[in-house]
Amino acid sequence: MADVTLGDGPFLHAQRQTEAYLIRLQPDRLLHNFRVNAGLQPKAPAYGGWESDPLWADINCHGHTLGHYLSGCALAYRSTGDARYRQRIDYIANELAACQQASGSGLVCAFPDGAALVSAHLRGDKITGVPWYTLHKVYAGLRDATLLADSQPSRAVLLRLADWGVVATRPLSDAQFEAMLATEHGGMNEIYADLYFMTGKDDYRALAQRFSHKMLLEPLAKHRDQLDGLHANTQVPKIIGFQRVYEATGDIRYRDAATFFWNTVSRTRSFATGGHGDNEHFFPMADFREHVFSAKGSETCCQHNMLKLTRALFLHDPQSDYADYYERTLYNGILASQDPDSGMATYFQGARPGYMKLYHTPEESFWCCTGTGMENHVKYRDSIYFHDHNTLYVNLFVPSAVTWKDKGAQLTQVTRFPEAPSTTLRWTLQRPADLTLKLRHPGWSRSAAILVNGTEVQRSTAPGRYLDVRRTWKNGDEVTLQLAMTTAAETAPAAPDIAAFTYGPLVLAGALGKDGLAPGADIIVNERKYGSYNDTPFAAPQLAGEPDALAASIRPAQQPLEFTVAAADGKPVRLVPYYRIAHERYATYWELKPATA
Repeated sequence: MADVTLGDGPFLHAQRQTEAYLIRLQPDRLLHNFRVNAGLQPKAPAYGGWESDPLWADINCHGHTLGHYLSGCALAYRSTGDARYRQRIDYIANELAACQQASGSGLVCAFPDGAALVSAHLRGDKITGVPWYTLHKVYAGLRDATLLADSQPSRAVLLRLADWGVVATRPLSDAQFEAMLATEHGGMNEIYADLYFMTGKDDYRALAQRFSHKMLLEPLAKHRDQLDGLHANTQVPKIIGFQRVYEATGDIRYRDAATFFWNTVSRTRSFATGGHGDNEHFFPMADFREHVFSAKGSETCCQHNMLKLTRALFLHDPQSDYADYYERTLYNGILASQDPDSGMATYFQGARPGYMKLYHTPEESFWCCTGTGMENHVKYRDSIYFHDHNTLYVNLFVPSAVTWKDKGAQLTQVTRFPEAPSTTLRWTLQRPADLTLKLRHPGWSRSAAILVNGTEVQRSTAPGRYLDVRRTWKNGDEVTLQLAMTTAAETAPAAPDIAAFTYGPLVLAGALGKDGLAPGADIIVNERKYGSYNDTPFAAPQLAGEPDALAASIRPAQQPLEFTVAAADGKPVRLVPYYRIAHERYATYWELKPATA
């Protein structure tokens, strides 16, 4: 990410909003319960919501935000080089080291019952909450601080915490360990695989395998989809870990499980936006009609983790299908999740017609999606470009520049995408370079053309692949990729009369206005009340006709990326990209009525 810069556009705006939020938050408030549990005097009051409010005491997520905050600061530091993030990281790490010193243990936690909760979980006692899930966020934050910000205090705390985990879990039999994994535990397998790569210690690799939930691994490795009814975001981090354990061990069962899961979720279980699930759970797709219009669809954390998995799989198998899914979910799930005015993030992004996006408060919510929101918008740079020895992949069409130091090269991307379906890439080279550009011909574009210095050199009518342009590039060479964006309908096999409409990779939402909505009513504390907030009766417009015919009838309006479609009563419905919807009612899926003669 340090080699990529972002140009002006919605992604840079979102990054800056999250940067401002990270700077506003106070580390000492996030550290409050960690210090209490270590017997130290806290330096500031705790934050509210999941961090301290009794309403959420049973989930035992106290302290998860500190881990996400460390990750967010590490990503922001890597992206911007702003020393303030590194200073906050080192401060937090030194405070956690003081907690370890005072408690005489490598464990640092913020649970109301302290280490006793973890001990009870290790013994197999009945508990409430998700201690390993929460600890995973702390491990991950320290890992990111070490790898992305080169924080040596973070590394020291992480390794002491990691060694505590090895010793604490060693007495468990395999059966006891597997029973413990029935409780949500985040991506603990990924973390210990990462620790193995960081240190070479076999104990860490062995623990990564023990933390890999066999009840999930074994059917997936045999290409069996048994996901119905499972809590979705409990599973996705495990799968990310399966891929990392494959990298650490070479055991192909882990790779096969990760690949099959991705194919199953992305191709058969996802909404048009790339999200999935209802009320946090996978549902039988035969029941699509009963779930699609839920206000609690598409948990944002699931989209965050699916993109982490997509990126990990792409690194081993750079297929354009991965990049297509990444692009779709990035726009319609991640970018769409942030309030462009406050920088706060959504929990669910459901498709109840006429509902609205709901965002967390700055200091009284601290949901899981608050935490992943701290990360999502400061890492946009990490998946625009990829390279191997002599090939540069251009995966996303985002105003940006990438420096390839080993080649003495910089590639600058100038684009108005998605407002215009093209992008231009300009080389700045210290010397001529024999390199291959791989330009993605997305699955949504029926054609693609490549021009080099104004002359067409390649044309494609086979979407869903990379187009190679190899030559000895000279300083100032310019490459233009021209694509075709059209409107289309997307339906599910079990409900062919329920459709979403797209324009290229963008889901189009009906922009339905603010009737009955008070200003600020979309900033909320309690994520459990999604569906009951702002639930005054509202009649969304109805559309009539066949999905493909309706998609073909969508007409552009005067402003870029604005469209209209005729409702059943003949009145126009305004359509805009879902990622631009904020502070108003919307609809992304429509139950279509039969067309009248």
